[in-house]
Amino acid sequence: MTFDPIDKQKNLFPTSSGNNESLLILLNRTSEIICKWFSDAEKLGPIPIDINFECSVPGEYGKSADDLFSEIESLIYSSFNPVHPGSLAHLDPPPLIISILGDLIAAGLNNNLLAHELSPSISLLEESICKWFSKKLGFSNLAGGVAASGGTLSNLNALVAARNHAGLETDPKAVYLISEDAHSSFVKCTRIMGLDRNNLIKVKTDNNGCMDMIELKKTIDKCFKEAKRIFAIVATVGTTIRGAIDPIENISRICNEKNIWLHIDGSIGGIFSITNIPINGINNLNLANSITINPQKILGITKTSSILIVSNIEFLINTFSTGLPYVSTENDVINRGELGIQGSRPAEIIKLWLGLRFLGMRGIENVLNSSIERRKFFENNLNLEKYDLLSGPLHIISFLPKGMNINETDSWTLNKRISLMKKNFMISRPLFKNRYYLRAVLGNYNTSESNINDLLKLLN
Repeated sequence: MTFDPIDKQKNLFPTSSGNNESLLILLNRTSEIICKWFSDAEKLGPIPIDINFECSVPGEYGKSADDLFSEIESLIYSSFNPVHPGSLAHLDPPPLIISILGDLIAAGLNNNLLAHELSPSISLLEESICKWFSKKLGFSNLAGGVAASGGTLSNLNALVAARNHAGLETDPKAVYLISEDAHSSFVKCTRIMGLDRNNLIKVKTDNNGCMDMIELKKTIDKCFKEAKRIFAIVATVGTTIRGAIDPIENISRICNEKNIWLHIDGSIGGIFSITNIPINGINNLNLANSITINPQKILGITKTSSILIVSNIEFLINTFSTGLPYVSTENDVINRGELGIQGSRPAEIIKLWLGLRFLGMRGIENVLNSSIERRKFFENNLNLEKYDLLSGPLHIISFLPKGMNINETDSWTLNKRISLMKKNFMISRPLFKNRYYLRAVLGNYNTSESNINDLLKLLN
């Protein structure tokens, strides 16, 4: 009996012979729509004016590609546009153009990073890129890493490995420490690991938003007195509100003395450490057992792009390896799906590889430096007699008017954000220590000095 395709009128999959012309037509048509959307960004604003996009669900019979293109265009034009120079709300910069190609290539290949035999060249590529990062960070030849779909997963991989390394997988007294300004995703990580909220202990920060060393020592002593077992301390390189950097060297010294795993959440600021840009506190990241870096947050590597680097790749192998009994594996090959929580993974490393190769170290430093210069320009020209600032050495700044109580600032931030949006400036309104702030993230490469001046006029 011969298999009969569902619909002979449609090319459902790429053909193994012929020219795949129909696919090429679809790709070209889609590219034209996306490029026009980019070009229309300044007149359309950061977010769509009409947000009433209607999502149609599958019917009994499939639609032709021609029928779907009107819906594709509607979807695109109803989306947030990071290319607009007024898109300054979050850590979501414009996409690096070569990285867009990486997504296309990854989708076309449809290889699976679960196993070497399902992604031979890309497995080698991911291993090589992780080794390159390890060397740039100053780790030894034992180091390596794995890519993951976002910083939360990279941090979770690190914490699971840390708990496993400490032999505390089932210990109800196992705890880990973060700063009170660390990312909120650690609450998720705690729940996923089956821990109670009391197993996540927050250490107070100082006036600069950095983990307070005196408070850290007090917290550790208190944990020991209560027979709690610390399997990790998490330091942050770039907090979400002000881009603060925890004192890595001091925290590392304590971790060494107490034999505690040091993990660095460098999702925001870690990428700066591979450059020669002089940033206070960004050195000595190789003192950690593990570090998360998210190139998607500033270099414009398309989502998602996160990597976890560990000082010894055996930490990940010992934690996550199952043997993959249904996969044929040579003895000297590491299946990349055995290095983290994710099994099947897309070839996301391609877009990071292309982006890094496309930029080179000088290009990387240019992108990163420009973000800091934009923050400095914004900070130096904001009316400091009018505003209180929360800032750090990176590209994030939060601010509030002086002399207002909480109710007044909550109302002011809400109304000001709405009014700025009408002028096509999108900044965020984060809740920090029970008070709303306005926050500008100056990582948009399309944002010029004149754009920032226009924003300042609306604030000053």
